[in-house]
Amino acid sequence: MTNLNKAVATLQSEYSRLQREMERVGKALSALGGANGSRRGRRILSKEARERIAEAQRQRWAKVRKAKQSK
Repeated sequence: MTNLNKAVATLQSEYSRLQREMERVGKALSALGGANGSRRGRRILSKEARERIAEAQRQRWAKVRKAKQSK
């Protein structure tokens, strides 16, 4: 029975140590902005990037319209 008590005590101390470690990890993650790298706010794009995106979208819509006309 003494061995069982020692095993339980060892497991409890390890559990406490791991809880403290997880708390430190959680603090580090929150300082870095979260575990998933989520960002707040909007991305800032250059004028050229917005123009490229807009042109690509216009081309996609033109392709859809062309496919719709040929049906």
